Amino acid sequence: MSKTFNLYCDESTHLQHDGKPYMMIAYIKCAYPQIKQHKDYIKLLKAKHKFHGEMKWSKISKSNAEFYADVIDYFFATDLNFRAIVVDKSQIDETREGFTYDDFYFRMYYQLVAQKMAAKYTYNLYLDVKDTRSQDKLSRLKNILDNHHNIRNIQFIKSYESYLMQIADVMMGAINYHIRGLNKVTAKNRIIEKMQSHAKINLKKSTPKEAEKFNLFYIDLR
Repeated sequence: MSKTFNLYCDESTHLQHDGKPYMMIAYIKCAYPQIKQHKDYIKLLKAKHKFHGEMKWSKISKSNAEFYADVIDYFFATDLNFRAIVVDKSQIDETREGFTYDDFYFRMYYQLVAQKMAAKYTYNLYLDVKDTRSQDKLSRLKNILDNHHNIRNIQFIKSYESYLMQIADVMMGAINYHIRGLNKVTAKNRIIEKMQSHAKINLKKSTPKEAEKFNLFYIDLR
């Protein structure tokens, strides 16, 4: 029987006119039988630190820094995987014939998901509901991934329903914060340092293509 993985996908500062310089999309990959194990452990960490609510990069502060540090330690101690794509939006050229920002966005989702899939495994994709266009997005993603017959399911969920999607938000937020030079919050800087130390990389550079645990791809469109 083929092994199944869940991909919990999220995106950050991806809108064309949001005033932010980078488009980011990312996922956390988890073997299907291990979902409950990870959920139960995160629950224990939340209870230990008396943390309530949803994990988000935007919520990191001095008062909850120890909790988020433990979450990052946990990620690197397990076989969970992270992959992110980063694009400098100033390089996206909509003057090309038949090319739009939306087209490019969906191409990047294809790059994120399809390039690291193994034919011998099957996959479920879960995406965070962001806006009223979610159903249109779901339809387009299904179309561009249609030739990957090892994708069993693609659906939207609310981020509060998945701890793993929330971890994707935190790690993606750390990268985005770091590359934009926003280093004013000490608690956030600590999370960034911890991620770099564990991954043994500079978060401002792509990892080797074959990297599995922590895969980061800066796309240069020039």
